[in-house]
Amino acid sequence: MPEISLFYGIRITMNWVEHNPPHFHVEYAENKAAIDIRKAQLTNGFLPNKQLKLVLAWCELHSDELMQNWELARDGKLLNDISPLM
Repeated sequence: MPEISLFYGIRITMNWVEHNPPHFHVEYAENKAAIDIRKAQLTNGFLPNKQLKLVLAWCELHSDELMQNWELARDGKLLNDISPLM
């Protein structure tokens, strides 16, 4: 899966062949999760509370860019990098 952002040891990826609802994948240490873009909520997996809060804040800040990447992924096109949380 292409990496679209990386911050505080949190890796954000999005797959080209995905199912609805629009979402992205998160890896932190040994933890993996999926986040619904539109609802900015955890849909699958686990992240420690601190990292989950960071990811959800990042999701809200970049929801338009995430949805744009979702459409690019669905069309099999290259994904754009998204600025990390600072």
